[in-house]
Amino acid sequence: MTGPATPIRGDTAPGFEPVRDAFAANFRSGDLGAACCVYRDGRPVVDLWAGRAEPGGDRAWEADTPVVVFSSTKGATAICIHRLAERGELDLEAPVAEYWPAFAAAGKAAIPVSAVLAHRAAVPVVDAAVSLDDVVGWHGVAAAVAAQRPVWPPGSAHGYHARTFGWILGELIRRITGNPVGAFFATEVADPLGLDFWIGLPADVEPRLAELVPPRLPTGPLAVAHAAARIPGLMPAGRLLTGHLPAPWLRTVAAALDPDSLLTRVMTGPSALFNYDQRWNTRPYHAAELPSSNGVASARAMARMYAATVGEVDGVRLLRPETVAAATVVRSDGTDLVTLQPSRFGAGFALPPMIGAAAPPGAFGHPGAGGSLGFADPVHHLGFGYAMNRMRLGRDGRAEGLVRAVYSCL
Repeated sequence: MTGPATPIRGDTAPGFEPVRDAFAANFRSGDLGAACCVYRDGRPVVDLWAGRAEPGGDRAWEADTPVVVFSSTKGATAICIHRLAERGELDLEAPVAEYWPAFAAAGKAAIPVSAVLAHRAAVPVVDAAVSLDDVVGWHGVAAAVAAQRPVWPPGSAHGYHARTFGWILGELIRRITGNPVGAFFATEVADPLGLDFWIGLPADVEPRLAELVPPRLPTGPLAVAHAAARIPGLMPAGRLLTGHLPAPWLRTVAAALDPDSLLTRVMTGPSALFNYDQRWNTRPYHAAELPSSNGVASARAMARMYAATVGEVDGVRLLRPETVAAATVVRSDGTDLVTLQPSRFGAGFALPPMIGAAAPPGAFGHPGAGGSLGFADPVHHLGFGYAMNRMRLGRDGRAEGLVRAVYSCL
């Protein structure tokens, strides 16, 4: 565990010192390496980093150190989709099958793009056997998604599409533009803003990448509580260390312990390829394009990207105000059929309280497994990014404390 003397590097604008204090507190509670960045009105007001980029060495975490941010990638993919919609190249209310005819199989012909964005498409899982080569090569896993039968009547309820969100939307991007999602994201978002953010990591960036420390799964009485690790961003802060769970969580924990449950199949599948372990430190899991799950980004990149969705950043604005307003209308709210817990989504983005209880209505973004978070706030003209390499189980409180600190400064 990194001790309390971990030096905090970087800057905070006057009045944002509480964010530095919250960031330092995360290291006293065990952060290994991390960074936090906040933009306001198109300029950085918090830019902090500290610790180590690898658990077994002395490589320091730098200002631009990138790391796998898991489902925080979903926000980047959603931005790409909304840019296509703004240009009239994609109709969010049109059926997915209008752009991807094979998707109509097994009763999916009428599912609109908007249902995918809101996790209402009813295809959160891939039941067919899929290899890692299928995932890396894209077309094999896309074909499996197209053939998948809905799990519930499409549109009738919502459930977290942990992987399929990215494959469906990524295939739409590929079919409309002729480019894979990683290249489209680079051209449309990352390159204009100069972001250290990739979907499909180039080999020459690999040496800069922070090494993830997967969550530890203990045995004994705490094992049941820690089974909820398969539900990124949702476990109430502070509950895991004690093992005391509120009653509504017992059903979720039971599902997490059941290898045949929908929750386990969604979070670890297809074909058990996506457990949260050391595989995420290997080149195939970095090189593949997983538009829902394996974006590699720095905290600076996430904050700068989100800032550019709600205002100009060095002359670049990614989304129009009316697009943001429409994307943040609540489209799914209540008990999630996959996680069995409350969740709330707009069109491609997680909404408060999923991005932090302190974030106000209108804020939008996405958390990632292990603790990362990126979001925007159009009312306060904020972009926020937090990235770290020590993964913790569920919603562990590190990003939550930083978000609370940011809003205490406004």
